[in-house]
Amino acid sequence: MNWPFELVAQTAEFVVLNKAPGVSFHSEQGPGLVVQAEQALGVKLYPVHRLDKVTSGLILLARSSETAAELTSQFTRHQVQKYYLAISLAKPAKKQGWVKGDMVPARRGAWKLLNTQHNPAVSYFISQGFAGLPWRAFLIKPFSGKTHQIRVALKSVSAAIAGDTLYQGAAADRVYLHAYALMFSLAGTCYQYVQAPTTGQFFLQGNEQRLWQDWAEPWQLNWPDYKQPQRITNQDV
Repeated sequence: MNWPFELVAQTAEFVVLNKAPGVSFHSEQGPGLVVQAEQALGVKLYPVHRLDKVTSGLILLARSSETAAELTSQFTRHQVQKYYLAISLAKPAKKQGWVKGDMVPARRGAWKLLNTQHNPAVSYFISQGFAGLPWRAFLIKPFSGKTHQIRVALKSVSAAIAGDTLYQGAAADRVYLHAYALMFSLAGTCYQYVQAPTTGQFFLQGNEQRLWQDWAEPWQLNWPDYKQPQRITNQDV
């Protein structure tokens, strides 16, 4: 059977998968990613974060409830470093920088970014264009974990992700968003994983030409720090 993922790593505490695009994380009409991974690997697995159906790339699953609790806590506290690779055929309003703002539901299952920052989605991105190619590559580090956060962030800087019709991205053979790298610590050991995308003509073209070789270890890049602003409560006023 052709499973909708590749096994990237397996330890006694967790597994790391490379999820294919178009695969639902949760079971809908049929078994979702977690159920299929359990069937393929023959072990009980516990989700600790998720990816959109359209997004490919690295997904971390725990092998025990205790590990799941620890990793879920780390994701909640934003202690897991995540990096995403995206491609847009549009010219961005800026080539790098912060995207911050509250997110609220819009029409047709989409979300939109507001100017307010009461509980903001926060991302920082860098990008690079390439001579002779009609698209631009983006490396995004989210500092929060909101639904559709990266898709909305790039749309907000006039660089909707290629193939992402929900956010008016240019037509393409897939949605060009990929969970590219993860770094986290567990039981005193630091784990680092990088997975190049394996589907999509633009991604494959980038792989072949080694266009993201400068992003091979994204945690080594000079990312700015982000400190969550203190929330004002009724007790503070």
